[in-house]
Amino acid sequence: MSVGSTRRRGDIEDHEEHEVRVENKLIVQLKSVDEIRRIHEAQLLTYMKLAEVKIGLLMNFNVTALKDGIKRFVL
Repeated sequence: MSVGSTRRRGDIEDHEEHEVRVENKLIVQLKSVDEIRRIHEAQLLTYMKLAEVKIGLLMNFNVTALKDGIKRFVL
């Protein structure tokens, strides 16, 4: 399992972003943003294609119920 982490600050967004790769079979991208946007989905899909990983989870922790912040992607 590998873990990557970035912290971005700017006028448009201030969020934390972490990526976890599990046995080269699954990429989990962790976020804490007001809402998941199409750019976040596109970013995960790009990571999945480049890493040749077929399953991805996009998880946003800035929600009341965690189940509402999880999106699954399959290539």
